Amino acid sequence: MRLRLPKLPLPRWREPSRVAAPADVQWPASRRSPRWFRRLIAWQVPRGLGSTASVLLVLASVGYGVVRGDHGAELATDLQNLCDDLANAAGFSITEVALAGEHNVGRDEVLRLAGVTARTSLLFLDPGETRARLMSNPWIADATVLKLYPGRLRIEITERKPYALWQDDYRVALIAADGTVLMPTASPRYFGLPLVVGKGAAREAGSFFAVLARYPAIVHEVKASALIAERRWTLYLKNGIDVLLPENEPERALRTLVELDHDKKLLSRDIVTVDLRLPDRVSVRLTEAAAAARDEVVKAAEKAAKKTKKGGDA
Repeated sequence: MRLRLPKLPLPRWREPSRVAAPADVQWPASRRSPRWFRRLIAWQVPRGLGSTASVLLVLASVGYGVVRGDHGAELATDLQNLCDDLANAAGFSITEVALAGEHNVGRDEVLRLAGVTARTSLLFLDPGETRARLMSNPWIADATVLKLYPGRLRIEITERKPYALWQDDYRVALIAADGTVLMPTASPRYFGLPLVVGKGAAREAGSFFAVLARYPAIVHEVKASALIAERRWTLYLKNGIDVLLPENEPERALRTLVELDHDKKLLSRDIVTVDLRLPDRVSVRLTEAAAAARDEVVKAAEKAAKKTKKGGDA
């Protein structure tokens, strides 16, 4: 005989009840964790972060070594050569260089300034940088750099022209019309150019010669032009006469000089200086011989006048 027991319901699992703390209850500060700390605990590290950090550390170390060792230029050159080698291998090597406008600057010098070598590729050549390097030469006033793919390079330059010789202290340099020094020491083939002397004369020569050119009779007689105190000009003529021009309106003084020479043959007389600095007068200084002769004439005239006076009194 089996004993049957009544079926009893199994107890169900219940989560422990959570009783909310009253709003006016404040937990101690030691038991509260900061919000940033809870976020830090929950943050998951991305994959590959350690490798990236290692690479950045190595790159930073290399960069620091380059800066400390002053190897930046060498590193840039090596990187440029690497890029050029890759571009040349891809068919972008420079196979032809066409130059135009070079006269005083030779072809080899133009290529050296442009940085074009047998290793240079057309792909990585910077026209703007190349132009700036070309214009660093004082002879080159302007330059144009054209890249014609896949392998042609064209360089057109505009050169400054020799304009005058500039003597500063004991050095004679060759200058252009804008005052740019083309050669710190002029070669003999340029000795026929006009000569300007003094501080600032190279800068002002172009504008002064433009005025002087309007009086060709004077231009052909000028041996040198000196800028005095960076304010006014003095002309040294081939016959030894010095012409002092004013600071203001030098053209007016030149016009007066031409008129006096035409009417009275002023520049053919025994004089050493013609002073035109004052607008209302012209001062002339005689040579020593002419001054001595003039003194003798004056003394003889005074003696003759005294004799005539005595004879009249008698």
